[in-house]
Amino acid sequence: MKKELNIVLAGQANVGKSVIFNYLTGLHQHIGNWPGKTIEKAEGTLHYHGYTINVVDLPGIYSLATYSLEELVSRDFIAVQKPDFVVNVVDGTNLERNLIFTLQILELERPTVVALNFANLLKEKRIEINYQKVEEILGIPIVPVAAIYGKGITEILTRGIELIQKKKKPPVLEYGKEAEERIKALTGCLQGLNLPYPERWLAIKLLEKDKTIENVIEKERSEVLEKAKQMCAELEKIHGHDAAIVIASERCHLTADIIKQAVRIKRPTRISLVERLDPLTCHKIWGYPIMAIILAISFLSIFLFGNWFSSLLGGVTASWQTGWEGIFGISAWSTLGWTALKSILALIEIALPYIVPFYLLLFLLEDCGYLARIAFLTDSLMHKMGIHGKGCISLMLGLGCNVPACLSCRIMETQKERLITGFLATLIPCSARTVIIVGLVGKFMGMGWALGLYAFTALIIFILGGLASKILSGEPTELIMEMPDYRRPNLHTIIIQTWMRLKEFIYIAAPIVVISGVVVEGINFLGWL
Repeated sequence: MKKELNIVLAGQANVGKSVIFNYLTGLHQHIGNWPGKTIEKAEGTLHYHGYTINVVDLPGIYSLATYSLEELVSRDFIAVQKPDFVVNVVDGTNLERNLIFTLQILELERPTVVALNFANLLKEKRIEINYQKVEEILGIPIVPVAAIYGKGITEILTRGIELIQKKKKPPVLEYGKEAEERIKALTGCLQGLNLPYPERWLAIKLLEKDKTIENVIEKERSEVLEKAKQMCAELEKIHGHDAAIVIASERCHLTADIIKQAVRIKRPTRISLVERLDPLTCHKIWGYPIMAIILAISFLSIFLFGNWFSSLLGGVTASWQTGWEGIFGISAWSTLGWTALKSILALIEIALPYIVPFYLLLFLLEDCGYLARIAFLTDSLMHKMGIHGKGCISLMLGLGCNVPACLSCRIMETQKERLITGFLATLIPCSARTVIIVGLVGKFMGMGWALGLYAFTALIIFILGGLASKILSGEPTELIMEMPDYRRPNLHTIIIQTWMRLKEFIYIAAPIVVISGVVVEGINFLGWL
């Protein structure tokens, strides 16, 4: 058996995939793009029991249809790249909805391990899950996990490796009689096609009228497409619904049957934290002042700490130029060398005091569940600029640094929304510009003028966003996102995410700042300025 394995983490949003990914890979990871796409791709490596395991964290999605780029790249990676096994991370406190996605993964016929996360919250929510029963019905390993505490994560790898060693084929879960007869008939018609997809999965997709798969089959064997359309019509006549809805209903029925056999939910004895806080934090009136207070405290803390730490660093490096000149003398090359070093020091004096604490606080808000509420509250305002509430997250990232803010535009669903969000993110005053605004304008003209400048900037951004929305074609999508539970933040995950964003800033901004500084100083030395 080979000693290098390729695995993927797949699951819906807010199920703890990032926590598991960060626990497995630590700092041995990098963030990039899927080839030819603007979707973020997270990859990492670890060594376990003599194996080198490459891990890919797929985007958080709710289905393997092709309604979005995230869904397309996820299903193609599983079906075409054929990882050694798939780790399907599910939310154990919301098992029924998550298992529908599990069934879609199993249709792709790859070895699969289900990581049932938030096992530590089941007792609190009075949910009892018979893991053995779920494992028996699905025919795949079920591993209870408490990712925030690191419990059960290594067992995922152990069960996955056992699955490969036994060469156990993924089970075929059958649906209702009418649907199953047509799936099997189409599967037989698809035999012998030289395609990377499983025949049964192709048959299901044809019954779901998946346009991408219809185009593929039309090129390979057009008569099968005609037969699929005929079978769709038969299903629709029997059930009185669109064939795609019939297939979705079959998954729902199978999932409901699993829940009925394996899960018991008792009435909670107390009101949950979400039920207590959401009426306030998401209130159409009180939600906004609460958001303003939380953000004001966060940004005030950042700038108070930043000013203190920046002054401290400035005091430490103030005499370095004299020391440099004492060692290397005063010459053209010495001046250029000092300029390069000064540019690096300037980056450090911005990154450490302002950018690092900003991202720590931002990911703290995200991890505890409040950032989704900010996106919800700002959705109506964002729509006036042609984007939806998730665009607010990118604009907030811009307050730390515009580089990761532009990169984060990948969370938007359409090309139009990505363009508008990226354009607006470049206009957001980053931490470096904020230092200038608060330091110079605030000092010489008063804080009122500094705040006025911020308000004017916000007005310009709002106007330009509206204009961009009118100029670019396409309709903005509505905000559809899950409101996660309020949870205790995971410090390890927050630090890893902050480090990844800081790395993006260093890799992209540092060369530009250093090279441009040296070039400008060289031009100045030649007397051209």
